Amino acid sequence: MVLPYGRQTIEDDDIAAVVEALKGDFLTTGPTVDAFEAAFAQAVGAAHAVACANGTAALHLAMLALRLQPGERVVAPAITFLATANCARYVGAEVVFADVDPDSGLMTPATLQDALARADGPVRAVLPVHLRGDACDLPALEALAREAGAVLVEDAPHALGTTATFGNVAETIGDVRHSAMATFSFHPVKTIATGEGGMVVTNDPALAARLKTLRSHGMVRPEGSDPWWYEMPEPGFNYRLPDILCALGLSQLGKLDRFVARRRALAAAYLQALQPLAPLVRPAVSPAWSDPALHLMTVLIDFEAAGRCRREVVDALRARGVGSQVHYIPVHRQPYYRERYGPLDLPGAEAWYARCLSLPLYPGMADADVDLVVRSLAEALGV
Repeated sequence: MVLPYGRQTIEDDDIAAVVEALKGDFLTTGPTVDAFEAAFAQAVGAAHAVACANGTAALHLAMLALRLQPGERVVAPAITFLATANCARYVGAEVVFADVDPDSGLMTPATLQDALARADGPVRAVLPVHLRGDACDLPALEALAREAGAVLVEDAPHALGTTATFGNVAETIGDVRHSAMATFSFHPVKTIATGEGGMVVTNDPALAARLKTLRSHGMVRPEGSDPWWYEMPEPGFNYRLPDILCALGLSQLGKLDRFVARRRALAAAYLQALQPLAPLVRPAVSPAWSDPALHLMTVLIDFEAAGRCRREVVDALRARGVGSQVHYIPVHRQPYYRERYGPLDLPGAEAWYARCLSLPLYPGMADADVDLVVRSLAEALGV
């Protein structure tokens, strides 16, 4: 059996919560959705939370809520999952790819400034990604976005449970004090799981109301109208999250502190165990302000110095029962974006991609698993 790079932790009480929902009156659009949203908003410190079908739907809804128009621009980092850039294209906006720090994979004030300078049209939104769970420099990014007439929307699926300290002020990723909205994902490998699922959080009641309308076909029920009456001022989408999945999410959310503590303990064990492999292997850099609940344990490997290509290392790890993954192929390399925008010179993203490899990290891992992974990595690299 291969140790996967990520995995859900589902326990008996999670199963019982889903069974209870299945026996209830509502399988979807019922009270468990409201309960999950309220609990999630409280957990991250936001005023409003809007549940939706998945993390990609959360990003799409955020772009729709901002009323982005064709011809406007969205800045997204080159190192992220496809959805961060695709959500701009869904609404007809164009993507300006920002480079990243080669050692953390994060968008920085300098790389955002460069992207803003390259934009050949109005920039309406900036989408920093809290890659691996580490927090971006939100105050600096917010200031640059505001100066450009844009708003910040945090792409935060990796960062549930992450905290950060800016100017001696402790903050929680998701409290949206620097952004219009933040989006989360509950895919099985994320910090909590609903199978598929997403959430948008905001402190703006008007945005929250718009998000809720857009996730359900754009339908509204005017006050005082007949009970069967509805109107659609603009098309929306069927992006609802069923009560069944919200029941699982609510149960999982009750374990967030435990999951975060375990992820932090495993990450600390990795940092210690990896020290003998330096400088050939070193963990991705965490900024000084970030106290992450890591979603990904990413290491940067000098494959050339090791005399091994990444595929050889991945195959050797798998042969020893250790799974791994690459996060991510730079999005600007994808055929669609390369054809649309031409080749881009983003050296930080290329340097990150050339060296990155994500190792197993999830709460169900045993302490001994960390030693197995690091020992297997050393053997795979021939050191």
